[in-house]
Amino acid sequence: MSKTKTFRKLIEGEGMTIAPGAYDGLTATMIGSAGFSAVYMTGAGTAGSLGYPDFGLLTLTEMVQNAARINACVDVPVIADADTGYGNELNVVRTIQEFERAGIAAIHMEDQEFPKKCGHLDDKQVIPLDDYLAKIRAAVDTRTDPDFMIIARTDSRAVVGYEEAITRANAALDAGADVAFVEAPQTLDEVREVPKVVNGPCLLNVVHRGKTPSVDLSEAEAMGYKLAILPSLLFRSVVGLCDQLLTELKETNAFPEPPGDMSPLDVFRRFGADEWDELRDKYNKRPAHKAAAE
Repeated sequence: MSKTKTFRKLIEGEGMTIAPGAYDGLTATMIGSAGFSAVYMTGAGTAGSLGYPDFGLLTLTEMVQNAARINACVDVPVIADADTGYGNELNVVRTIQEFERAGIAAIHMEDQEFPKKCGHLDDKQVIPLDDYLAKIRAAVDTRTDPDFMIIARTDSRAVVGYEEAITRANAALDAGADVAFVEAPQTLDEVREVPKVVNGPCLLNVVHRGKTPSVDLSEAEAMGYKLAILPSLLFRSVVGLCDQLLTELKETNAFPEPPGDMSPLDVFRRFGADEWDELRDKYNKRPAHKAAAE
């Protein structure tokens, strides 16, 4: 079964899918190995991995290249952050084409002005609803695989209010989007209400210390959410751990004790070292008659 069909069945089936955020092949591999049924390519983490804040500074090409690398590392569907579609509806056409070619199962696209900002920062701006819906229609019409999912994200809660955010989410679903992503509801009541008033599957963005109150994932599932993404779980944890280890090294001039205490081979085995060794041995064996002649 294709990854797009697998993901669509997850969203249309029972329960809620949890997709931790990956920003490179290493974190994607670890998410897949941990048994999660989907991986989310975090835009913030992707930007950070290239040394930038999540301010819309990356290009379509950079985002698609990272999504393709992540997708190649896992057997489960990958959902990718497609920012604003990188321009108007014409740019959205190319955006969908490129993410489909990369093997991605779904993308989300938002209604912020470009360049955008992380949904949990201040001073965002959104485009007019009609312009946003033109992008959604372009995305829906462009996909060649009917199972490739378009997730419509709206950042309007922080700019023009909760009611407008719900209006935009439902309008995007009416325009053909498959899933609604109301970014950064600001109270628990809003979080609870979104799946009740949005006329389709809903995504919850779980961002620690962000604008949305903390919600237990089991509670989110009971509220009716179909997909939860955790963009910063690994990305921000890695930043914090790196700070800790580097500070210890600087202060003590001694090698810090890293979590897990794995040998080099232990680490490489997490990323297929044994399988690659077997492959090398398979092709490196010489026929018996040739070895005897020598």
